[in-house]
Amino acid sequence: MFIIVEIKPLGMVRIVIFCICCCIVSGTIAQSVRMLSSGTKTSLRGLSVVNNNVLWVSGSNGTVGRSTDGGVNWQWHTVKGFEKRDFRDIEAFDEKTAIVVAIAEPGQVLKTTDGGANWKVVYEDSTKDMFLDAMDFYDTRNGVVVGDPLDKECIYVATTADGGETWTKQPCNALPAVREGEAMFASSGTNVVYAGKNKIYIVTGGMASSLLTMNQETGVPLPVVQGKESTGANSLAVFPGNTNHMIVAGGDFAHDKDTTLNCALSHDGGNTWIRPATPPHGYRSCVKYITANRLISCGTSGVDVSVDGGMNWKLVTQEGFHVCQKAKNGSAIFFAGSNGKIAKLSW
Repeated sequence: MFIIVEIKPLGMVRIVIFCICCCIVSGTIAQSVRMLSSGTKTSLRGLSVVNNNVLWVSGSNGTVGRSTDGGVNWQWHTVKGFEKRDFRDIEAFDEKTAIVVAIAEPGQVLKTTDGGANWKVVYEDSTKDMFLDAMDFYDTRNGVVVGDPLDKECIYVATTADGGETWTKQPCNALPAVREGEAMFASSGTNVVYAGKNKIYIVTGGMASSLLTMNQETGVPLPVVQGKESTGANSLAVFPGNTNHMIVAGGDFAHDKDTTLNCALSHDGGNTWIRPATPPHGYRSCVKYITANRLISCGTSGVDVSVDGGMNWKLVTQEGFHVCQKAKNGSAIFFAGSNGKIAKLSW
């Protein structure tokens, strides 16, 4: 105690500042996950958050859910004629308008403009072995849906420029070639990012894992675990407004607590990749930027957050989820997963 009294005033100032900074840093990494809904047999993998109040989910058994009060109350719909279909991704534009993807043979895209009461099929491909994986929109008009390779040469890509009313399948010569056993996962609807004009990025997995970009001949190999059908990149996040900053997450869903090569970052638009110092704590099916430094990831073995741009990750909960999303116009962060689980992050 006497030593502290004898420290010079400047030293005292430095000590006080250090203590204050410690408190600030400690406060920025305090998070909790609050469950909003659970207990149904539906597996939810599609999630779209319009703002802090309006969010939509989609999943198995033709199920679509909508909340207009931040997840407190829900309106649930089973789309007629699709009771046995899987809606693995959803994109919502407002409280009335949304698009869902029905994944497998036939691959179909459906749209509602009345809050989910009625749906129309706006795109369909009944090609044998068709499997649609994910969808993304750059704005309310320009979107993309992607699927597994059908001819072992290129992945399946269809685009829209009118809000999903019509879609155009892209030819193989406009898409990068894929390697043997390379495909995609329909785990969270986040393995494709439409980041702007001529900026569509896709990550793959399986026997090989790559970052694919439209109008390029080959993809960029990713430093993530690969070589089995259960391995590879599941999710891609691109920082809004700066496509130099990217992050991928994945791993091996058959061993969901394994941290081996489950995450990678790029700061040059995907040309080169680095591994985080402390990776997420297991297989992660979804990763998202909250800010330039704050990120969130989730998977069947838990939820992780990063406050340093993705270089170090902290486990928040071991409660598993398939997908996480931040509000497009707002700050709220939600999760969805198996058994109808929907939750919200407090940061």
